[in-house]
Amino acid sequence: MQSFLDIHTTDPAALRAMIDRARAMKDARAGQPKGAPDAEQPLANRMVALIFEKPSTRTRISFDVGIRQMGGQTMVLSGADMQLGHGETIADTARVLSRYVDLIMIRTFEEQTLLEMAEHADVPVINGLTNRTHPCQIMADVMTYEEHRGPIAGKKVVWSGDGNNVFASFAHAAGQFGFDLTFTGPETLDPEKTWLDFAAAKGHPITIDRDPERAVAGADLVVTDTWVSMHDPQSARERRHNQLRAYQVNERLMRRAKPDALFMHCLPAHRDDEATSEVMDGPHSVIFDEAENRLHAQKAIVRWCLGV
Repeated sequence: MQSFLDIHTTDPAALRAMIDRARAMKDARAGQPKGAPDAEQPLANRMVALIFEKPSTRTRISFDVGIRQMGGQTMVLSGADMQLGHGETIADTARVLSRYVDLIMIRTFEEQTLLEMAEHADVPVINGLTNRTHPCQIMADVMTYEEHRGPIAGKKVVWSGDGNNVFASFAHAAGQFGFDLTFTGPETLDPEKTWLDFAAAKGHPITIDRDPERAVAGADLVVTDTWVSMHDPQSARERRHNQLRAYQVNERLMRRAKPDALFMHCLPAHRDDEATSEVMDGPHSVIFDEAENRLHAQKAIVRWCLGV
């Protein structure tokens, strides 16, 4: 039994095997109807619990569809359905769920909820997102880059904006996959030092550059994310817009990157805030390939967790 809790806690060889399997599974489905089952049915007779304390579009649909394609069944549970950690301890919930299902995916707020679930569950647990990290997304991002441009090792990736949970997983991936990562954003929204230290210890220190045009120069990949969370109050939204306006990814900024640079955004996006529609719909953008690859990358993660 193997849980997938974060990129930095998973062996690099295992991460590479997951990316390779994801691409092979995607290739095997080419030309099939979207609802068609995979030729292999490795999850036949398996039940997976999908827990969502945070609402979701891509995570919910991609996990649900992927598990069904592989022959498994899903049970989708919201925080309201379970009152996770309120009416019952997380540890007891983990123990009970382990008697019913073969795997648990949880999308939650606090990292401690994920860690406690994994500690007490007798089945694998997958991190579908916490306030600190978003590893499934970045596995899809690495897959997307490599299917367009080849190995990501040694490439220059630039993150423009907020040093949030998605950036944290990019920092982990820089260390594990061996690419160079630059963060450009305001000091008030810098990423956690812990994540910078991890990448540096792996031999890929992260560069911080406050000047977005200088930071993006020569980039192979430019990435951003939404400036505000759906839970942020209006006052916080206004402060973030004021701090981040200079870090918008627009055509002028993309012209500083390499001519064949890619642009990514994990979605949902606030168009013409963190990135312009011109960039999002332009020739550099692979945002919808990126969204599709959540499906394939997560299928590979599930198979790795279950050893099938």
